[in-house]
Amino acid sequence: MALSGKVETEIETQAPADKFYNIFRNKLHQIPNISTEIVQEGKVHEGDWENVGSVQQWEYTLEGKKQSAKEKIETIDDENKTITYSVFGGEVGESYKSLKVTIQVIDKEHGGGIVKWSFDYEKLKEDITAASPDSFLDFAGKVTKDIDAHLVKE
Repeated sequence: MALSGKVETEIETQAPADKFYNIFRNKLHQIPNISTEIVQEGKVHEGDWENVGSVQQWEYTLEGKKQSAKEKIETIDDENKTITYSVFGGEVGESYKSLKVTIQVIDKEHGGGIVKWSFDYEKLKEDITAASPDSFLDFAGKVTKDIDAHLVKE
């Protein structure tokens, strides 16, 4: 695998795109209560939960190991339902020079949505100790499915 690259996935949801996007835009703090098996805790480190420049601290389980990292909200585009985060610190900081995560939620024509995740990364070296980019993609997929199931029940 290359030192830098991008991995992407698209996941269909039953929940409307607006409701799904709203979790990331206005209710990020609820993710540990929604995706309880893989996200244990989230807290504000700097700023708040909703604005560009804010930093959150996360405790989560990835590849069967408890880990932690911080994420900074880099950009928000409400019109296109897109948010970009930079992830750093913890195990990520030990292995990645940069890790940017973008989530975009798109309306499907007949209800529901499509959640697009992309992870742009640059590793510090070929053999890293942190999770692989594909593992982060799998993690995002699990969180997406948990949120979708939660929203469908509401």
